Amino acid sequence: MDRNSQQSVNRILDIHCPNCGAPAAYDIRSGVYACGQCGGKVTAGEAAKEKEGFRQLLQGRLKEAAPRFRLQRASCTGCGAQVVFAENEALAGCAFCGRALVRKEYLHDRDLPEIVIPFGITQEEARECLARWCAKNRGKREAKLLEQKIDALQGFYLPYEFVRGPVSCSVSRISGGGRHTCGGFIDEVFVNCSAQLDNLLLDGMEPFDLNGLTDFDFGYVAGHRVKTDNISGEELEARVRAEVGEAYAPAVRRVLETKAVKIDTDVSSVVRMPALLPVYYLSDGELAAAVNGQTGKVSVRAIRESHFYFLPWWLKAILSTAAISAAGFLGFTLFGAGKQDIPVLTGVLALFTLIVTLAAFSDTDRTDFKVKRGHRIFTSGDGALQRTRDGLVMGPSPERQLTPPVFFEKLDGKMQEVVIRFSSPLRFAGMILTALAVLFLPVIVALFLNGFNFSGLELGGSAAWFCIFVPVIPIWLLKFGGIELYSRPWYYIVSPDGKKKRYRAKRESGMSAKDIILTVLRLLFTPPVCFAVWFGIACFFTMCWLTAFGF
Repeated sequence: MDRNSQQSVNRILDIHCPNCGAPAAYDIRSGVYACGQCGGKVTAGEAAKEKEGFRQLLQGRLKEAAPRFRLQRASCTGCGAQVVFAENEALAGCAFCGRALVRKEYLHDRDLPEIVIPFGITQEEARECLARWCAKNRGKREAKLLEQKIDALQGFYLPYEFVRGPVSCSVSRISGGGRHTCGGFIDEVFVNCSAQLDNLLLDGMEPFDLNGLTDFDFGYVAGHRVKTDNISGEELEARVRAEVGEAYAPAVRRVLETKAVKIDTDVSSVVRMPALLPVYYLSDGELAAAVNGQTGKVSVRAIRESHFYFLPWWLKAILSTAAISAAGFLGFTLFGAGKQDIPVLTGVLALFTLIVTLAAFSDTDRTDFKVKRGHRIFTSGDGALQRTRDGLVMGPSPERQLTPPVFFEKLDGKMQEVVIRFSSPLRFAGMILTALAVLFLPVIVALFLNGFNFSGLELGGSAAWFCIFVPVIPIWLLKFGGIELYSRPWYYIVSPDGKKKRYRAKRESGMSAKDIILTVLRLLFTPPVCFAVWFGIACFFTMCWLTAFGF
């Protein structure tokens, strides 16, 4: 791209400092665009006004140029798709569903967007890309059918909404835990504005190279058809939020340590501009393929539907128990357990596993049994075609620009930038040591009683304790351990110089020493509760004595 074109792209995408005119970069921590040259600040509202002014100037220029271009519009009688095309072009039928088209004169309004990425490859080159994909995937039914229909591949400028700017998200784990706030900056998200087309299919041929983005001009329509947008404002808003949330989902999943996350996005501060993107499209019933008109990346939708099964939490527990019990039965058989003992051992293992798995899965998303259907998307890989003196060559794919999200938490009455940690070796070690201490508490007390005479221990004296706590401890670790981890994360406050310091909440005033003493006395001497307390104490110390000195 030449220097003038690059300057044009920068003019479209950049937010400029009102003082010196230099590009201003968004600072997530302060929530404003900051100029690196003079230190000027631009708020999100001022940035939106700058782009609105650019769009008004471009609209005025397009209205002046419109009379020089004789265009027509065709409306599909089946799916409702509308296509703008040159006056002398012949259109036989809808490329998206095959129905008849109704022609009428096109009068320019606001249907055509202000920015565009021009076609980078010709229709013949796009067909060659699709043919290469078919050759590499001969074993797929889709490839065999596409080979017979490659000539039906047609070029379109498809309507998108270009989204760029600051976003804020409220995120949480679906399985439980608190909500967290994070802020970020979306560099490039294109949202499909066509109701007829498959979003997943179009996503498969992305990304586009933003270096090719330029102002829209009617000259780009020549030789290509333009599909107009046909979704409502509410649906477009929902798609924008969903696309932005999906863009940040991988980073949020890493922080929250789960794939099951809920992301609510606020996109009120982003700059949104209608755009046209170059796509070669083929649709014939369930068979559909798209070729990126800039990079040549191929995306093909599978004809056969895939089925995705969602199971209720209790059924997951039963299936897990059955699998573990079957593995245990096989292990007992292979390692020579007695025939009479195998059913008993397997039954005990099954009961223990069922209790543990029911406790483990009961906190997960309580979905009913259902089956979802969808189509897989096949792609040609991540390469991008580049035009050189020797023709088209395969180069690296354009990289998606995504600024990592920054998390904020209200600590001591003010929002602060934090790093969130849930599971850590130190926390796991503390939980395991606590569990072991509880499990072997009678043994520990017994060692103090017999002077740490390990050889004199009689573990049978603590049999009742072990029968209770051997199943309870795993349940506690899975149930309450998870709640402890994900409901009470560790926060590390990030200082302006990037250093992290563990945040420790101020201790709230709890019960006074007097209240504690009174509570203990009530438990020990207020009937009928005191009878149960003294009985439990007597049983515990009896177990400790029997463990220390035997029967």
